[in-house]
Amino acid sequence: MLMSNYRPLASLAQHVATQPNAPFLHQPFNREWTSYTFSEVDEQSSKMAAALLQLGLEKGDRVAILGKNCAEWIMADLAIMKAGLISVPIYFSAGADTIDYVIEHSEAKAVFVGKLDNYDHVAGVFAGGIKTISFPYPMPACDLRWQDLIAVTPAIEQPYQPSDDDLLSIIYTSGSTGKPKGVMISFGNCQAIGVASAEISGDAYTNADRVVSYLPLAHIAERGLVELTALHSGMQIFFVESLDTFREDICHAEPTVFFAVPRIWLKIQLQVLDKIGPDRFAKLIKIPLVGKLLAKKVRKTLGLHKARVIISGSAPISPDVLKWYHQVGLPISEGWAMSETSCVGTINLPFRVEDIGSIGRPLPGADIKLSEDGEILIRGAFITPGYFKNPEATAETMDGEWLKTGDLGRFRASGALEIIGRVKEQFKTSKGKYVSPVGIESLLSAFPQIEQVCVMGSGLPQPIALVVLAEGIPCNAETLEAIAGEANLKLEAHERLDAVIVCSQPWLIENGLLTPTMKLKRDAIEKCHQPTVDGYQRSANKVDVIYEP
Repeated sequence: MLMSNYRPLASLAQHVATQPNAPFLHQPFNREWTSYTFSEVDEQSSKMAAALLQLGLEKGDRVAILGKNCAEWIMADLAIMKAGLISVPIYFSAGADTIDYVIEHSEAKAVFVGKLDNYDHVAGVFAGGIKTISFPYPMPACDLRWQDLIAVTPAIEQPYQPSDDDLLSIIYTSGSTGKPKGVMISFGNCQAIGVASAEISGDAYTNADRVVSYLPLAHIAERGLVELTALHSGMQIFFVESLDTFREDICHAEPTVFFAVPRIWLKIQLQVLDKIGPDRFAKLIKIPLVGKLLAKKVRKTLGLHKARVIISGSAPISPDVLKWYHQVGLPISEGWAMSETSCVGTINLPFRVEDIGSIGRPLPGADIKLSEDGEILIRGAFITPGYFKNPEATAETMDGEWLKTGDLGRFRASGALEIIGRVKEQFKTSKGKYVSPVGIESLLSAFPQIEQVCVMGSGLPQPIALVVLAEGIPCNAETLEAIAGEANLKLEAHERLDAVIVCSQPWLIENGLLTPTMKLKRDAIEKCHQPTVDGYQRSANKVDVIYEP
């Protein structure tokens, strides 16, 4: 649907005017589906906006949203906008310290609470004197209930009409290092998101398109690629009830647009290979007729047989994983952006197989260049106004109108951009050589035996790879030595691995070794496994393989 105003409330009003009874949000609960039309979403969000103002909240006050993705999450976000307030989404996997910090730092006056795995983490919220509003699902009692407020509150008569300078949201980064910073997102930034999305897609998304929302809406990728893009285009959003129903819910939705982070793409691939076997799959997929039938079965089993736009982002993904998916008819467009760029950056869309291994080309409206040191600099109307209550960090991140991303990159001759590491993730070996771990990790991630990998080496003669092995795929020390040896053949002398340490436990959000968006917490991982590294005795002329007890 062609439009020039891609701001969320204007987009919703357009859909209500032109297709009020079209389905928009689909929510499963106890294995039954409830659908909400644009008109119903508009009505509920207008009632909740009025309810928020009746609580005494005033323009510019912050309201937190803490819970798993659901229809009410989107409606609460719209209600906050209509009331002239500012949303503060919090990761549903966040620990008590992070939740308390975000609530305190943002000075939130109220919080919507939804489904969580551990309500002990929100004990401080319930005891903190802040108004709590529960979504309509089983959970500990809050001050107010969504369904009660909707039942008795008339819709707001005059929703707030935001300017481009008004803040829509404060998105707290996932905190891979230190305390999370609050990235401010304005309504003007949202307009830039809409323009970029519409131009790259040719405004081809319609209400017939379907997307699944399951990654945290507290992250800018899910917020931009799913919620805001759906509001711009009118595509339908399907939610997932639980991890146990994930596959079933995707198959029910039959998404035409699907977004996942590399960790999930790798998990899905390993599940397929675990059933068929890596060697058998590699043989079958190359047989013309058999390969086509196998690829079709994989797509159907995954529920992605109707997907026409498939995206990976949030962290680097191995080119070999992308090539594997391309073999089964799922061309994944790798993209790159940041919270600070409002989810606008680069993407390999339309998909080009020759650009696999890159993050594609700049989206419309994005100017990108490299600094003298190779750092990616970006500018455009989507750049954040800054960090909330942190002008020092804002000044440190900006170079005039250019945002310093912290990512190291290089342009291919084709114009596609590659990420080759992070400025702060480079380490210096005892030989005085600088090493960027991302490229080495990408080489190791190409092997299905390795599910997770983190390369370290500060102060060591050569880098060391910490790995978590994939379940169900045979792998012994000899195999790992061969994998590391093959990777070393593609590396410079100072980058070559001395050892592979097989970690005894996986890295999870729950044990503090992954961020809520499944990025590595490198400092935490290195600290966790430092005793094994300290006890390692280097061998000559071979890659050592050490198993943690």
